[in-house]
Amino acid sequence: MPNRLIAETSPYLLQHADNPVDWHPWDDVALNMAHVQDKPILLSIGYSACHWCHVMAQESFEDPAVAAIMNRHFVNIKVDREERPDLDQIYQNAHYMLNHRSGGWPLTMFLTPEQKPFFGGTYFPKTARYGMPGFLELLPKVAAVYRDRKPDIAQQNAELLKLFAQSLPAKSASASLLSREPIEQAWRQLRHLFDATHGGFGDAPKFLHPLELQFCLRRAALEDNEEALHVVTHTLEKMATGGLYDQLGGGFYRYSTDRYWRIPHFEKMLYDNALLIQLYTEAWLVTGNPLFQCIVEETIAWALREMQPGTDQSHGYYSSLDADSEHAEGKYYLWSQQEIEAMLSPDEYAVMAPYYGLDRPPNFEDEYWHLEVAQPVPVVAMRNAIDAQTVQRQIAAARQKLLNRRNDRTRPGCDEKILTSWNALMIKGMARAGQVFERPDWVSSAMRAMDFIHANLWKNGRLLASHKAGKAHLNAYLDDYAFLLDGLLTLIQVEFRQSDLDFAIELAEVLLNQFEDPTAGGFFFTSQDHEALIHRPKTGHDDAIPAGNGIAAIALQRLGHLLNAPRYLASAERVLDVFSTTLTQHAHTHCSLLMALEEHLEPVPWVILRGDKTALQTWLPALIPYSLTTLPIALPLELSGLPECLRKQPSPDGTVNAWVCTGRRCLPAIHELKELLQVCKVRGKIVAPLSFKKGKT
Repeated sequence: MPNRLIAETSPYLLQHADNPVDWHPWDDVALNMAHVQDKPILLSIGYSACHWCHVMAQESFEDPAVAAIMNRHFVNIKVDREERPDLDQIYQNAHYMLNHRSGGWPLTMFLTPEQKPFFGGTYFPKTARYGMPGFLELLPKVAAVYRDRKPDIAQQNAELLKLFAQSLPAKSASASLLSREPIEQAWRQLRHLFDATHGGFGDAPKFLHPLELQFCLRRAALEDNEEALHVVTHTLEKMATGGLYDQLGGGFYRYSTDRYWRIPHFEKMLYDNALLIQLYTEAWLVTGNPLFQCIVEETIAWALREMQPGTDQSHGYYSSLDADSEHAEGKYYLWSQQEIEAMLSPDEYAVMAPYYGLDRPPNFEDEYWHLEVAQPVPVVAMRNAIDAQTVQRQIAAARQKLLNRRNDRTRPGCDEKILTSWNALMIKGMARAGQVFERPDWVSSAMRAMDFIHANLWKNGRLLASHKAGKAHLNAYLDDYAFLLDGLLTLIQVEFRQSDLDFAIELAEVLLNQFEDPTAGGFFFTSQDHEALIHRPKTGHDDAIPAGNGIAAIALQRLGHLLNAPRYLASAERVLDVFSTTLTQHAHTHCSLLMALEEHLEPVPWVILRGDKTALQTWLPALIPYSLTTLPIALPLELSGLPECLRKQPSPDGTVNAWVCTGRRCLPAIHELKELLQVCKVRGKIVAPLSFKKGKT
């Protein structure tokens, strides 16, 4: 018989619905059962695309002998970390406090019935290996500790709760006034961590760090910092040509297991690709590098094909693609040399072999090739005594053949949850790319996703976090509100809709009323009326996704200046105040907050255009090269119901007037596009040449 997970919508939880383990979702039924039976809780947190989650499931959770011990001694609760990031944050931090090392997935924590952790780890093999204890022998020992050492557990729990309380940011009495020093400090730290040979930061495993790269790109755009620009462009080029990028189907995997961007963990996450679409787009704005445009086009093609499929695409974006197929990680993406050679013509193979390194030893487990660019096109052309254009045509033809063959393989599973926060990131990336490359189809995709969220995940003036199979549920978190507000502010710059501005104001009000700490400042991760947990986090450091506090501060500042709303500006300043000490101590891990700090010290100008809709279609694209350092918004004459501060007067003849507003100061109306462009140049030091034709490189 299936366990209680059968009633859930999460694909990850449903993967475990037929386990012999008596799994429960995290709910009152399971938590009350632990109290009534006086059993410890075995909490297992993972996600559907996670390779090691699958391994532990196959080894232990599908094994009747292991399940029998779990069912005898524990109340077993399974959690999808993507649906419950609140629980994941709390118990990942608890893992670090108990073990003095970072956690990961699957996370395996043992809790008292009061939800307090007393022991934990990540992946446990069924029997002892890899220097780790076996899960089969560990389970009865943990149960015995809970039964026999309750006073020790209570004392440890008290210490843990103190550590949780101390983890909340608090402004030091000696904290200095907000200044640029943390920004300069972060750049120095990132420059030191930069891998000058292979790009990225640090050593293996090598993660994407999109927020750190975005921060460096701002250094280039605002300060004419050529070294910062090199950090970004070198990293993006290495990532794009390595195995971290799907060389056939587009899109990035989650991280590289080595420092060379060669062999990834093969899951594809929506949030990674959303952030990288924006980053590659804006790097193209600065450099005009055609590789960056190609990566944006291919990654968006992948997203539209696999994450927002269907004829009408009238829904949001799916969450992820699995790392595994046929119970093997990466099997869908790997090749034998013989398979490739057999399907290509001799001329195609002659260029594909050196281009993708097929003439070198296998790079995956000494048996298979995972495609990465080994030699650039000019070298391949010289080696084959043909021109570069011929090489490119043959590579394109060969790639299509391989992709067609790959499409016949057993595909990795797709997690079809539509998460508000991750969708918000993709909405921003898609809209930004559509704006820069003048692709209305991409903008339409972003708008459809936003409209889906507004219609299906906005209920009674509050957001919900997840949608699947027609069901929206779970109170939304800080990230949902902050990222969606940020995405709306991007959409109104691309194509103004009154409904988007109204929605943004509603989200901002809930942020302040439900998430803000009225005493210390900053935003909690959960709302005031959220389920009571052992801790209410308030975090500011960036991880794979930006910190909600950083994005909330950026968005509230921008909205506050646009609408002349001091309440939003004051709330954003309180965020920076409460994290000021943290920024000084750990600057480079808080890049979203640092970008908020920079905009607090020097607000980004809003460029408000008002006039005839046809004329606006000339003015607004002309501002795209300056959109890293200004925020343009075009308001057609026919709009009604605008906030009073946006009711700018057009020219009497209906042509465009422009106002450049920095903070609360606006320049006099500008009537000529040429004059406006000269004003915009002052803000940014590096911009794409005005001669660039968007979408043509």
